[in-house]
Amino acid sequence: MSIQKLISSIFILLCFITNAQKEKEQKISFPFKMPHEKPNIPLSHSMERNYDAYLGIQPKYNELYSQFKYTPLKGLDYSNHDGTITRRDPSKVIFENGKYYVWYTHRQTPTPPKGAKLSSEIIPSSDWDLCDIWYATSKDGFTWEEQGVAVPRPPKPQVGWRSVATTDILKWKGKYYLYYQGFMEASGKRGDDCPVAVSYSDSPDGPWTPYNKVVIPNGPEGQWDQFSIHDPYPLVYKGKIYLYYKSDFGEKGNLIRMQGLATADNPLGPFTKNPTNPIITSGHETTLFPFKGGIAALVIRDGNEHNTIQYAENGIDFNIAAISSLLPNAGGPFIPDAFTDTKDGRGITWGISHFTNVTKWSENHSILTRFDCDLSQDIDDQSMKKSHNYYKPEFYFKHGLNGNQRKRIAEENKKLQTK
Repeated sequence: MSIQKLISSIFILLCFITNAQKEKEQKISFPFKMPHEKPNIPLSHSMERNYDAYLGIQPKYNELYSQFKYTPLKGLDYSNHDGTITRRDPSKVIFENGKYYVWYTHRQTPTPPKGAKLSSEIIPSSDWDLCDIWYATSKDGFTWEEQGVAVPRPPKPQVGWRSVATTDILKWKGKYYLYYQGFMEASGKRGDDCPVAVSYSDSPDGPWTPYNKVVIPNGPEGQWDQFSIHDPYPLVYKGKIYLYYKSDFGEKGNLIRMQGLATADNPLGPFTKNPTNPIITSGHETTLFPFKGGIAALVIRDGNEHNTIQYAENGIDFNIAAISSLLPNAGGPFIPDAFTDTKDGRGITWGISHFTNVTKWSENHSILTRFDCDLSQDIDDQSMKKSHNYYKPEFYFKHGLNGNQRKRIAEENKKLQTK
């Protein structure tokens, strides 16, 4: 074979190999139309996560993704927002006797909160100090009629004599149970240190009988929940009462907020804390609901996984299922199957939450609001599934630099100019 023929043969072989390689690359490249099932080709970590971590390949297909819409409630008075009346930390909403019920932390004091040092028997230290548990009812979820106190502060020295707050509702074998934090000192003197107490009734309208015992105690010294057991939140799951709660732990000024779980066969206990607590490493309040065969959670504020919606097939081992924004503070959803021990949770579409510091800190108080969403198997509201929000420039400018930040930037500019 001549050298020329050999070179020609090698060139043809190289072209064949190159074309074959191109065809192979084209075959294994990610397709233009994104498949709903994970393709059997090499994928980046990000694409692997997109298929494995979420319940849909895009937000519009993800049943645990939603935007959140807010509507003012009618029928509740706030004394011209002077800070003397607060309503916050609503319970789950339930439907009984042809109407919706919600319970919440209620404060009505001569003054707004003044801090721990200036607090007294009538002057609150914080927005949740000197509070009772009140309730309201509604026919449509938008206009509410306040019914008055459900659980008052008990006499000293019983649990909660200083304040009862952050309640939530359980229905179990025809009876109703309200769990709440019981404060024995003004909030802020040492921290928000308190255990969980409970009252029970044969009717959502009461009367409520206090159990007068701590049902979920603080942990022993040195454990993450040794001081705080906040936001008790019961569901019925796997034939038991699953009561989720939050704790603030760590050094003052650097509190870490995570969530734990305690389970029981009886609403009055004993409750057993899960050995892997804390089971959710972020979130400022507890908002959970049955979804399919597991439990879903709204994880707002605080921690590496804030602004996420999470899911645990076993109610314990939570993973991020969606990332969202403007999640409801202290959300109390309407969950028709919260207490049915469902094996196929249908999800939620609305509830009650709160806004804090409505006007200014000198008039600090909170108001209740309605939120709506699509975290449901039963509706498909694509207007709730958009993955972006449009805001006017004024919205962003409200989140401007503070004085110290402007000073730092001015000093940096000065150093550059004098070089």
